[in-house]
Amino acid sequence: MDRQETFNKIADIIADRFEVERDTITENLNFKQDLNADSIDFVEFVLELEDTFGAEINDEDAEKLNTIGQAVDFVMAHGSQE
Repeated sequence: MDRQETFNKIADIIADRFEVERDTITENLNFKQDLNADSIDFVEFVLELEDTFGAEINDEDAEKLNTIGQAVDFVMAHGSQE
């Protein structure tokens, strides 16, 4: 899976989970500032990333994921690339 496909999958998850328009999602979108994600929302999102991409995301790594782009980078580096 290339970077664009990974971004598209994550953007679809974001659009569904946070009820935002899919075409407004960019790599610079910040989970807390732009999506007003609280800690429960974010944990659920991280769990969905793990399930979708086969990536294990520990708490320390999850804390570093502030933007969609950072989530894409993490999944590209640590996810199952099927």
